[in-house]
Amino acid sequence: MKPTDLSELADHIRRSPQFQQKRIIAPTLGGAGFRAAAMGFVNGDDAAAIPDGDGFLLLAAEAITPSLVRRDPFLAGRSAVLANVNDIYSMGGRPVAIVDVILAEDTGTSAEIFRGVADFSMRLQVPVVGGHTTVAEGPPSVSLAILGKAARLITSFDARPGDRMALVYNSDGEWLEDLGFWNSLPGRTGAEHVADLELLPMAAESGLVRAGRDVSMCGIAGTALMLLEASRVGARVELERITIPEGVHPGRWLLAYFSYGFILAVGDKQWNDVVDLFGARSLQVLQIGTFLSGSQLILSAGGRQEVLWDWSAKPFLGFR
Repeated sequence: MKPTDLSELADHIRRSPQFQQKRIIAPTLGGAGFRAAAMGFVNGDDAAAIPDGDGFLLLAAEAITPSLVRRDPFLAGRSAVLANVNDIYSMGGRPVAIVDVILAEDTGTSAEIFRGVADFSMRLQVPVVGGHTTVAEGPPSVSLAILGKAARLITSFDARPGDRMALVYNSDGEWLEDLGFWNSLPGRTGAEHVADLELLPMAAESGLVRAGRDVSMCGIAGTALMLLEASRVGARVELERITIPEGVHPGRWLLAYFSYGFILAVGDKQWNDVVDLFGARSLQVLQIGTFLSGSQLILSAGGRQEVLWDWSAKPFLGFR
């Protein structure tokens, strides 16, 4: 990668719709974050962690963009389940149940949305236990909320300088260019995919991982940045360590959503055990960078580096 390409790549990521959509969160927060903090909760994680006996209840929600719902309501329903389930497992938890909220202009569309929800709830072994459906004028939409449980957490708040930044993902997949989506679901049965996800709570409960997030709609770059901001640290991401499928633009790959993908903070002593744990299921564990003191997310390649973002100078989500 040429030095000029590195600067252009960083600019492409900063200007991307994925980054812009994340940045609208901060102005809409109002006093909600402060109210939550006053009650003993910290916002900014993949799921809210609520102390419950010796463990935690996990609560999360995801909405699917109306454009995808209009284009493919069945896929939108499936995607809503996948996003929510990933949020629970990324916290070191296991899903318990889902409720849905569906809005459509006709019963045919709402039925297709729910068919997708039902399909993936069965595939990922998480029951839909209730919800709400409305047939009315307006753009179609689907949102889900999910409840989970965790014995020990993987949080966004506990990455430390010196930790290795790991990208854990299934490299056996297909690139969906129009969606910016790395889809590794076709090569796994539902039971196999759940077994892959179960490695996250196993890693948490074994003390191998204490911090991480799932690779969401703002991709590797945005997920890393959200993790840095929540943990109040910086990081250097070494682009040459990231395997990019042939024909995929680096900017698209760094912003891609992964059906199975997580960025984890791993200590030196735990590294080999983490590689062995995920590698036993043919999952890739790549050290793509290192967590640092400070507040900058730095991209490096070819002996050069570029600051992608400094969360202390310009908040990204702005939760903390």
